[in-house]
Amino acid sequence: MRFSVADIPVQAWKNGGGSTRELVCHRAGDTAEGAMLWRVSLATIEQDGVFSRFPGMARIHCIVAGAGLRLTGADLQLEAKPLQPLHFDGGLDLMAGLNDGGCTAFNLIYDPRKISAEIQILSQGTHPLPADAVVLFVLSGQANDTVFQRLSTGEGYHGALGPEVTLSDGGQAVLLRLRDIP
Repeated sequence: MRFSVADIPVQAWKNGGGSTRELVCHRAGDTAEGAMLWRVSLATIEQDGVFSRFPGMARIHCIVAGAGLRLTGADLQLEAKPLQPLHFDGGLDLMAGLNDGGCTAFNLIYDPRKISAEIQILSQGTHPLPADAVVLFVLSGQANDTVFQRLSTGEGYHGALGPEVTLSDGGQAVLLRLRDIP
């Protein structure tokens, strides 16, 4: 399934500190009422403030635009740096402090009891794709594959991907791999 951030509505955060676009959400039993197994979103963080909690879930947070942020808890400080996926417990009480103005993050929230997950940043060139790759999102340039043909900046694909993807000169993409835990 193809998707584009241009077609996904912006949802403001309750605390007013930013907004998000839900790119893909997968629920148990593939129903709207099922428990969330995993969700991918693109968040714009505009000011310092409370970071959303997701008890029982794990997170991978990857800054894709801007200088990043610091996440601070009672006995913990994490640094979210550009294009470096940051793994942490989604239930932590954290405050976010922007490093140098607003930023945008590609976020994965998932149930670690049922899913194992990995985010990889791809750059220009041709890359083999593993069988468990389920989301490709283009940050810059274009991506070509035998399944989705061509994706441009701000577009993505969710589903079975081809055996390899080629990114244009200067191209970057996020590749998401998910595996069911037996």
